[in-house]
Amino acid sequence: MRFMPTASLVLLGLLLAGEAWPQTALMKQAQGLFKPILATPPTLPGNPSSPARLALGKALYFDPRLSESHAISCNSCHMVGMGGVDLQETSLGHRWQRGGRNAPTVYNAVFDTAQFWDGRAKDLEQQAGGPLVNPLEMDATEAHVVEQLKGIPGYRVFFSRAFPAQQDPITFDNVRKAIAVFEATLITPGAPFDRYLQGDEKALAPLQKEGLSLFITKGCAGCHNGINVGGNKYAPFGVVERPGSDILPPGDKGRFAVTKTASDEYVFRVPPLRNIALTAPYFHSGKVWDLRQAIAVMGSSQLGATLSDDEVGKIEAFLNVLTGPQPVVTLPTLPPSVATTPQPKP
Repeated sequence: MRFMPTASLVLLGLLLAGEAWPQTALMKQAQGLFKPILATPPTLPGNPSSPARLALGKALYFDPRLSESHAISCNSCHMVGMGGVDLQETSLGHRWQRGGRNAPTVYNAVFDTAQFWDGRAKDLEQQAGGPLVNPLEMDATEAHVVEQLKGIPGYRVFFSRAFPAQQDPITFDNVRKAIAVFEATLITPGAPFDRYLQGDEKALAPLQKEGLSLFITKGCAGCHNGINVGGNKYAPFGVVERPGSDILPPGDKGRFAVTKTASDEYVFRVPPLRNIALTAPYFHSGKVWDLRQAIAVMGSSQLGATLSDDEVGKIEAFLNVLTGPQPVVTLPTLPPSVATTPQPKP
């Protein structure tokens, strides 16, 4: 009697059960590199959520009166319902000025190690205040934001409920805290890739699994890993070969502007790839609108690999399974201005 080797018997059993050995091995490998997004939003350290604080944060996120012109809100550049971005190379700000970099998505930003392309904000709370006082964006000041909100009587109730222990709760710090609490809820659990990481082998089609395998073996997962498939480290743009100046503008040296360290020239936070199919254009310059082109550029510039059209297509198929159900957000009814409310400045 001829006996089959043990490994062959195991493989035969898997095949008879309708489960291919390579897919199981791939799933285990993926589970070691990535993590699924869970349905419950994470708690922010030192900034606990409450229904009142969340309601305030949502109102502030959508309120254009936080800008000097009363024309720009957080949602103007990070649109709920459009992938958390504005679908622009660079965003329009105060007096039609253009920002210097492409607006990152607000979706799942709570999972990133830092905020902005150069990581100059350590968390959502710090990030939330940045655009408010940036002269290219909302062009307010911390004092004027507080003055504006104190001039809208309905916000006194909002802030008192959100920060009940404080005698004078309308502060710039509390504005940042409340917006951060709302932004932390803008997560997209339930993508096909989440279901796959949780053990559902059928969540990915064969082509998408081939793309995942390439994503890992080609080295993409060396930087794009973790719960957000990126967003958790910094890397030079152009590890092997720098892209052209149209994609990598020579005047923007990335994290160097924050650290003043020579080795940080052209270093940027690795972008998260969750919902990447919804967030064109790509890169900090916003110069690439085609996801396939972006994949090819990353292959050559970061990995030194010339990816074939077939490989690019398979990796694109995998990236598409990173799109999760988008947050459903009901627009808030904002407290009205009154005659004494500070007026917009064009």
